[in-house]
Amino acid sequence: MAAADIVIRKARETDLPALISMFAADPLGGHGDTTDPEAYPDYAGAFASIESSSNQTLFVAEREGDVVGTFQTIITTSLNARGSSAMIIEAVQTRADLRGQGIGARMIEFAIAEAKSRGMRLVHLTSNAVRRDAHRFYERLGFKPSHLGFKMALK
Repeated sequence: MAAADIVIRKARETDLPALISMFAADPLGGHGDTTDPEAYPDYAGAFASIESSSNQTLFVAEREGDVVGTFQTIITTSLNARGSSAMIIEAVQTRADLRGQGIGARMIEFAIAEAKSRGMRLVHLTSNAVRRDAHRFYERLGFKPSHLGFKMALK
């Protein structure tokens, strides 16, 4: 199957089990994701928060009714760059058994088109430093490694 078979749509709450499974199966993520039913309310709360935000959208990539990937977009506006807006692409994940089939590229191309249609100044994303394959993937799509990111864990 080709990436042309992929449909990108807004996520629905019924997609949560598939999304949680994808994140929990990622050995490099390091986010503590789990399919433990006791954690479900945390995910449902996050989904509700994203869903109620006018600046965030959670998307899924679907093939023949199955969720095969996901990403989130966040719109930020700042005073620098003359008050322009940018789109952040976050939490990009393709189902592990389907990587290398163009699903990730289709999701990123969709996000870029969405940003262009909304008049964004730029699109940016971060990627875990250990994800060398992902870095090459993003560079192939036209992203440049232009900044160094920092994080501070609070929990």
